[in-house]
This record gives sequence, structure tokens and C-alpha cells, in this order.
Amino acid sequence: MTSGPLATRADERITTLDAVRGVAVLGILTMNAVAFGLPAAAYANLDAGGSRRALDWVVGGAGEIFADQKFMGLFSMLFGAGVVLFAERAASKGRRSVLLSLWRNALLLGIGIVHLLFWEGDVLFAYALCAPVVLALRRLPTKVLLVLGGACYLAVAVVSWFVQSSLRSFSSVLIDFWNYGEYYGVIETWFLADYFGRALGAMLIGAALYRTGVISGNRAPSFYRRMAAWGLGVGLPLSTAGFALMAGTGFDIDWAVAGTIPNTLATVPLCLGYLSLIALWNSASNGGLRRRIRAAGRMALTNYLTQTVLGLLVLGALLEDLDLGRSGIAVFVVAVWVLQLCWSKAWLDRFAFGPVEWLWRCATYRRWQPIRAR
Repeated sequence: MTSGPLATRADERITTLDAVRGVAVLGILTMNAVAFGLPAAAYANLDAGGSRRALDWVVGGAGEIFADQKFMGLFSMLFGAGVVLFAERAASKGRRSVLLSLWRNALLLGIGIVHLLFWEGDVLFAYALCAPVVLALRRLPTKVLLVLGGACYLAVAVVSWFVQSSLRSFSSVLIDFWNYGEYYGVIETWFLADYFGRALGAMLIGAALYRTGVISGNRAPSFYRRMAAWGLGVGLPLSTAGFALMAGTGFDIDWAVAGTIPNTLATVPLCLGYLSLIALWNSASNGGLRRRIRAAGRMALTNYLTQTVLGLLVLGALLEDLDLGRSGIAVFVVAVWVLQLCWSKAWLDRFAFGPVEWLWRCATYRRWQPIRAR
């Protein structure tokens, strides 16, 4: 076996990136698990299923306010930073960085398509299609990248408002986004704008944050404390207001799309707030939990895909006939967190990469890569 041309030694790793990625991939499960175990409409509509007890409402409301879109946004920012990081390291080691990056993302597109065949909530497909845009724009001034990223989120909000205004009023609660009949095209337009717009926007912001050292944990603690206060201070009221609006209207279809706007606008501030808190926490010490979360982040692709496998098998098949509710699904989420925190560190104590990361790496360089930890 030959050494990988871009192998990253342990002392070269950016631990803040690993920690943020670990928190993001674990946090993504909090909302994806709802889609695995409840009807499709229950993801955004607490009245559509899984909310029979007061605790279910508490769990569901907390998910909408603190998790929905936020951890995917954080994960997307990290992926955008990763696009730039990979291209820079490839160029520094004499590789054709653009061609290698495009080939790497073509492979990711294949992984995303396969994942999409099993579960429609996949995000890898969007990342693979947005990555070439980030790659092409990566040398723009940092402020321009931030403005473009923010504009993507604003565009999603504007599209949401116009889509809502084009829908007729219904008296029934939204049950399935895909059963609108004559409204299918309108809803599909909103879904695609939301799906790709948020992914591209967060990736562009992530590229800018990597260039400034923010996402790598290179700024002073005072900077992260200020950004955390600003992000949480702006994002939490917006996200809470969005959930209150939806709950107050009974999740009526007249607000089904427009009601997502406050949460969409809250995503970037909250992602920055979460990023700041994680950066501060990661720099505080090198304790066992930190090492486990970093390990989960180093195996983010493996953990993301295995979450789908476990969710479809356990919630979608084995426990399909049980009335778990949102609180029961939360127990599943915590169990998977514990499992992934344990296996990620145990695996990386012996191996240099997660299994899916290793396969992706071998295919990227089209040669057998060493997997044993050195």
C-alpha cells in the first residue's frame, strides 16, 4: 500500500473543525429521526403525528427551535470549508486541485444518489452539486462570499413568501407536501429552492469562515463570546417566533410555507452561535468527551450514513407498529449518539479513517490507501 498523497497527520488536524463536524452530524439526527419514525408531515407539523403527550410537545418544540435547519446548516458550512481546505492542500502538494476536487465530488454525488434511493432526506446530493459552485467562487473576497451566502438564505425566504401567496386556502391541516394535485408544481419549486438554496448559502458562508480562521478556531476567545451572544440573541427569538406562529395557527396550510421564513432567517445566526460555543468548548481542555466528539466528526460521512441505516431499520421497520411518539424517538436519538461516540473513537484508535471515508479516499486517488493508524 502506498501513502496517500494528501494524508493528514494527527498533528495537522484542525481539532475545532472535527469538533464542530461531530456536533453537527450528531445534531442532524435529532430531526432526521422524526422523518424515520413518523409520517412525512410530522417533520414540520407537530399535530400530524407523534405528539400525544405533553412531553412529546416539549421534545418537538425544542427540536423545531434549536435543531431544525440549524445542524444541517452547520454541517453545510463545514462542507463548504472542506471544499476550500481540500483544494488548498491539493494545490500545496502539487496536485491538480480543481480536477481532483471535481472528481471527488462526482464520487460524492454517486454516494448521494444511492443514499437518496433509500431515503429522500439525503443532503449529500445537494452538497455534491453545490460544491463546484463553491470551488469556482472560493477566491472571491471574503465579504462577497458572506454576502452571496446570506443572499441565498434571503432568496429562500422570498420564494417561500411568494409560494405561500400562490396557494389557495385549505381548511385541513397539511398532511403531505406531495399530495397537492394542482399545487404540486408550486410546492416542488419551493422545495427545490429551499433544498439547494440553504445548502449553497451555508457552504459559501463556511468557505468565508474558513478563510478568516473563524471556523477553524483560530480567533480569540473574546471574538467567539461576542459572536455567540450575537448569534443566539438574534437567532433564538426568530426561531422561537417561527415555531410560535406555526403552533398558534394550528399548523394550518395557510402558513405551512411562509411559517418557515423566521426559522430560515434564524439559521445563520444560530449556526454562528453554536459554532462559537463549540470552538470555546473545544479549546477549554482535551477531555474524553471532546476526543469522542472529534472522532465522530472525523467519521462524519460514515456516521451520517449509518444513522440512516439504523433509523430505517429500527424506527422504520422493527418498531414501526409501536406508538413511540417524539419522546420515544428522542430516546432512540440518544442511544445512537452513545453508540456513535463509542464506536468512532474505538475505530479511530486503530484506523486512520472511517470506513466510508477510506473507500471515498481510495476512489478519489484511484489507488489503495493505508487505513491503519500510524
